[in-house]
Amino acid sequence: MPEHLVPEDLAAYWTGRPATTIRRWAAEGRLTRHHDPARRKNGVLYDLAELPEARRDSDTRKLIAPGPTPDVIETAPLLAA
Repeated sequence: MPEHLVPEDLAAYWTGRPATTIRRWAAEGRLTRHHDPARRKNGVLYDLAELPEARRDSDTRKLIAPGPTPDVIETAPLLAA
């Protein structure tokens, strides 16, 4: 498992995007969902290395610009049976 996994709310803050966008990006194959059954809520975690960082004011931490939309993660093609 990757080293820096965060729950959905922290992924949303990191990117400056709503949580629904994080879920959509995962559904589109732009982010990898990791599962931790020990977590109480839904156990879904996201890797910070895959999340585009939002630009924030260094003093107030107010959002300046959300992180860009990540590219679709390349996967190996499925072999036909």
